[in-house]
Order: sequence, then structure tokens, then C-alpha cells
Amino acid sequence: MLTCSVYPAYFALLNTCVCFLFQDDDEYVGFSSLPEQVHRKAVKRGFDFTLMVVGETGLGKSTLVSSLFLNPDLYKDRKLSGAEERVKKTVDIEKKAMDIEEKGVKLRLTIVDTPGFNDAIVGEQNWRTVEEYIQQQFEQYFKDETGLNRKNIKDQRVHCCLYFLSPLAHGLRQTDIQFMKRLHDKVNIVPIIAKADTLTPSEIRRLKNRVLEEIEKHGIRTYDFPECDSDEDEEFKQQDKELKAATPFAVIGSNTLIEVSGKRVRGRLYPWGVVEVENPQHCDFSKLRQFLISTHMQDLKDVTRDVHYENYRARHIKEQLNRQSRERTKLKRDSTPNIEAVQEQDMLLEQKEQEINRMKEMLAKMQAQLETKTAHMNGAH
Repeated sequence: MLTCSVYPAYFALLNTCVCFLFQDDDEYVGFSSLPEQVHRKAVKRGFDFTLMVVGETGLGKSTLVSSLFLNPDLYKDRKLSGAEERVKKTVDIEKKAMDIEEKGVKLRLTIVDTPGFNDAIVGEQNWRTVEEYIQQQFEQYFKDETGLNRKNIKDQRVHCCLYFLSPLAHGLRQTDIQFMKRLHDKVNIVPIIAKADTLTPSEIRRLKNRVLEEIEKHGIRTYDFPECDSDEDEEFKQQDKELKAATPFAVIGSNTLIEVSGKRVRGRLYPWGVVEVENPQHCDFSKLRQFLISTHMQDLKDVTRDVHYENYRARHIKEQLNRQSRERTKLKRDSTPNIEAVQEQDMLLEQKEQEINRMKEMLAKMQAQLETKTAHMNGAH
């Protein structure tokens, strides 16, 4: 896969090579320029990406996101809650949008944060708020794509969820298991071991192995790295192999610039030395950024569109059909006469008719008797 920065050069080179191969061919048509046309339109339109970060307070989510996208002011207006407030607080959804441009390529990035996660006493609230938000974005996209105006649909679907794990835990906690199992079929979950500078390298390796074992044990489906194509170069294959081996990423975030050996780097200063955020020997920050932005951003979007959204769309359409079927059945039932009631009514009508006939017979007899009596009286006179 290619980074945004190499797209222009790649497509220009591809078009040049193809044109060179066919310039002397009488049957050359010119459709080899299609990749360049697609690239030009895509760059003009720009790209969208929505990243969700989930984890309990104090794991450095905001700092990591600010470090990833080199924006230290992203959360400058946030107010931290006290311990008592956090216990009573429910999970909030906080969105931050930013436009990034790199070498002519524009990216509209939306960061969805979840302050208050795992702070409340009621654990169910943790995943429910996040699940509802993800569902709402699917619903809105479905509504837009089935509407009359489909020209400027905004894709607010969550393409990736960075789930932060505590470095103090010895694996997955019940909250972690519950959250990931509830949402693994709705969003690409990428587990992150936060604050890796609190662990030794051997402790990080043990924690990573334990997390992977428990993910498999509980049937949790995290983001699945796609297999490399056979025609990929060896350098990319090796790069992809290293990214897979690094999961779950153990990261450190910092917006502080520290001078190390005459060079200013982002890191954390301790009495025993400096932890460099972008040093692969110190943590997986660089690998996470490479995975998230340079190599797998488009695949995360593709999986969201082709798997998670399609699953939602199929469920939604099925629910609509079932609901319509139930409504038609109810309408038919309401409009169909009640046979027992009709039969009872017919019986009553028949009884009344029989009673009327008996009364008619009685009246006829009385009339005949009256006429006979009148005739006798007239004969006697």
C-alpha cells in the first residue's frame, strides 16, 4: 500500500511507463491514463477519516492523538474532572475535526474521544454510549445514500477505534472483554497498551502475549491485517510483517521537545534518562503512526465500508422488511371480520326471525279467531 505522499509520483511514473511502452503501437488507445485521472479527482476531492479513541481517564489518549497528528493544541480547552465528578459521570462523545494537508493531499480528520469511559460505577454504560454513536453514524449514512440528494454525502462512519489498555493490568480486564465483544462486529478495533514507559521491555513482551492469548480465548475479533499481494516488493512485505508482529502496539505520547545529543525530539525526561516517542527501540509509536496513516488507512476505510457497514445495512433492511410484514399482517387481521362474532350475530338474527315468525303465526290465529267470532255474532242477530 502507498502513502499519501507518494501517490502523485507513483501515478505519474506509472502513466509515463505505460505510455512509453505503447507509444509506437498503432493500437494504443490511451486508457492507461485512467489511474492519473482517478488520482487527480481523488486529490481534488480530498479524503475523510474518522478515528475513535476509547479508554479510561489517565491513559494518555489525548496526548497520543496530539502526538500522532502533530497538533499539541487539539485538547487545550478541555477541563479535567475531579474524582467525585468522574464517579457520577457518564460516557460523553467529544468530536474534534481538523483539516490536514501534506504535499497537496488534503485529509479531513475527525477525532472522536470518549471522556468518562470506565469512570462510572455502572459498567454497561461504557460500551452502550459508544455503540449507539457508531450505530447513529451508520443510520445517517444509510439515510443519506438512500435519499434523493446523494451528491455530497459526508462519511462520518468510525473507521478505526484505538482501544487503550492499562499497563498496570496483567491482561484484559472484564471491562475490556465486554467492550470489545460488543463492538468488534461494528468497528475496526486496534488494541493499544498505553504508557509503555512504565514497563520494562520484558514486561511489555509478556503483556502483549497475554493480551493476544486472551483475545483469542474470548473470541474477540480485532482488526485483521490483510495479506500482502504476491507482487509486493520485499521491503513492503518486511514492513508489513513488522507491523503485525508489533500488535498490540505499546505506545508513549508526548508533545514536549527535549534536546538529546544536539537533536530536539519528542519525549519524556526522567531522572534515569529520556524516553523518545518516535524511537522504535523505546516504543511502538512510529509503527502505530505508520500503520494508521501511511500504510493501512485506506484498508481500514474499506473494511468499514465492505464489512461493518454492509452488515449493518443487511440487518437494517431485514428489520425493515420484518416490520413491514408485521404491519401488513396486523392490518389484514384488523380488516378481516371476526368469524365467531359473525356466526354469533347470524345466530341472534335467526332467533329473532324465528320469534317474529311465531308472533306472526299467533297474530294470524288471533285474527282468524276474531273473524270467526264476529261472523257468529252477526249470524245470531
